[in-house]
Amino acid sequence: MKFFIDTANLAEIQEAHNLGILDGVTTNPSLMAKEGIKGQENINAHYQAICHIVDDNVSAEVIATDFEGMVKEGEALAALSPKIVVKVPVTQEGIKAIRYFSDKGIRTNCTLIFSAGQALLAAKAGATYVSPFIGRLDDVSQDGTELIAQIVAIFSNYQFSTQVLAASVRHTMHLIQCAEIGAHVATCPLKVITGLLNHPLTNNGLQKFLADYAKSQA
Repeated sequence: MKFFIDTANLAEIQEAHNLGILDGVTTNPSLMAKEGIKGQENINAHYQAICHIVDDNVSAEVIATDFEGMVKEGEALAALSPKIVVKVPVTQEGIKAIRYFSDKGIRTNCTLIFSAGQALLAAKAGATYVSPFIGRLDDVSQDGTELIAQIVAIFSNYQFSTQVLAASVRHTMHLIQCAEIGAHVATCPLKVITGLLNHPLTNNGLQKFLADYAKSQA
């Protein structure tokens, strides 16, 4: 399973990279705004700064909602670095844009997916990744991990090369469930990834080992 970090914060991205387990980064306009990044020139420079940290897979989202606008923005983003994956919403215009990018050899991440049908269309269009938002489904009393399982099964049936990228992953159980189901990628805040380290028996065991060692040195 690939681990992506869902942030535009360079310090968090560097920390995740230093762990040695980071496979990529996902961003969106809200995350850029949270970091105070304004203006397309500054946004592009920030994407390049992220690309300097990570080895690959930096999702950069288009803002346009029409085909021509998505293509123009997507090509400009892809030109920033070969590590860029163009993030496109799952709309009719977005599916057309994904087919265009796929034919041009530009990788894509189809975002805002909330149904298996949307994921199927994106895969047919040649998306590199599809991003079902499991946390937001949980917010409206739907099982987000059930959707992940459904998409994984469909893609397996037809040997789609498109990878399932579980997004809106909010806690460690989401992450473990996605791994059990077979999601290819999960993107989440850094605290969710580091949360996998936490277990009281590990903490208690380490404290006992250290205490016993201290006694042996007395």
